[in-house]
Amino acid sequence: MSVFTHVDFDQHQHVVYGHDKASGLKAIIAIHNTNLGPALGGCRMWPYADEEAALRDVLRLSRGMTYKSAMANLPLGGGKAVIIGDPHTGKSTALFQAMGDFVESLGGRYITAADSGTGVAEMQIMAERTRHVAGANAREAIGGGQRSGDPSPATAYGVFCGIKVAVQQRLQREDLRGLKVAIQGVGQVGFTLARHLKEAGAELWVTDIVEANMRRAVNELGAIAVSATDIYGLDVDVFAPCAMGGIINRQVLEVLRAPIIAGAANNQLADASVAEELQLNNVLYAPDYVINAGGIIDIYYERSGGTTEQLKAHLDGIGDTLKQVFVQAQQQGRTTTAVADAIAVQRFSVR
Repeated sequence: MSVFTHVDFDQHQHVVYGHDKASGLKAIIAIHNTNLGPALGGCRMWPYADEEAALRDVLRLSRGMTYKSAMANLPLGGGKAVIIGDPHTGKSTALFQAMGDFVESLGGRYITAADSGTGVAEMQIMAERTRHVAGANAREAIGGGQRSGDPSPATAYGVFCGIKVAVQQRLQREDLRGLKVAIQGVGQVGFTLARHLKEAGAELWVTDIVEANMRRAVNELGAIAVSATDIYGLDVDVFAPCAMGGIINRQVLEVLRAPIIAGAANNQLADASVAEELQLNNVLYAPDYVINAGGIIDIYYERSGGTTEQLKAHLDGIGDTLKQVFVQAQQQGRTTTAVADAIAVQRFSVR
C-alpha cells in the first residue's frame, strides 16, 4: 500500500506508523502541514476494519485540521493520530504510555489531544511520556467553574454560533425559537449542542448508536428519538451531523429535506462533488472544519494561557467567519466548501 499515491494524500509532510509489541499499540500519525506552526490534532481510537481504513481516516482528518486552524486564525498546522483498536475493550495504561512515546518521537512537530474513543484520562497517561499533549489539565470553563480539559463544550458552543448564522443566512430568521433541528449523534459534543439549542427555543430530534445517549436527550431535553435511517428524511430546518464523517452522500441527498446542514462531525461530505449537489439543491452547507473549530481554539488557549473572555470572543468569531464564507459563496456562485478551501489555502500557503 503506497501513501504517496493514496487518493487522500495531499502533500502530507509526515506519515508515520507506530507499533509497540508489548502493549499491542498499532497507530498512525499524519502531519499534513506545519507552515503556520506545529501540527495539532486529536488522537482517535477506533476498531478500523483494516489498515487502509485507518490510513484513509488519518489522512483526511489531518488535512482537515490544517484547514481548520487556518480558518480559525490560529498559529497551528494540521495533524492527526489514529490508534487501531476498540476503545471499549482495548485500552490500557501501557498502550497510552506507548502512544505518548510515539508522539514524543516526533519532537514537537505534532501535538495530540482527545478525540473519538479517547478522553482526558488517556491524555493524562500520554502526558507522562510527552509534553506534546493538550487537554490533560483542568482549567476555567466558559461561564465559570472548572472543567477537566475536555474541549467538547467549546466545540458545541462554536457549532451553536455557526447554526445561528446559517439560520440567518438561509432562513432569514434572527432567533431560534421553534427551529426544528435533527442531531445525528448526541455524545459529548452533540448533547451539549442540543442543550444550547433547547435553551434557545429549538425543537429537537435525535439519534445515536448508543441508546443511553438518546435516552438522556429525551429525558433531559425533551428531544424526540428517531432511528439512524429516519434522521435524514425529517422535515426539519437544520440537519446537524455530530458523529462520524462521510455521511452526506448521494443516497442521503435523495431523502434529505433540511435546507441547512451544520454540525460538529469532521469530513461530513462523502466526496467533494457532494458540495455541488448541495448547492444545486439550495442546501446551505456550513463547512465542517469552519463550524467545528471550537475544540482546537479551546486547546490553543489552554496551551497559550489565554483568558476565558479571549476564548469566548474567538469562539463567537466562528459565526463571523461562516458569514464571510456564505456571503462570498452567494456572490460568486460557488460552493461554500470551495470558498472556505480557497481562504484556508491562502492563509497556510508559503509566501
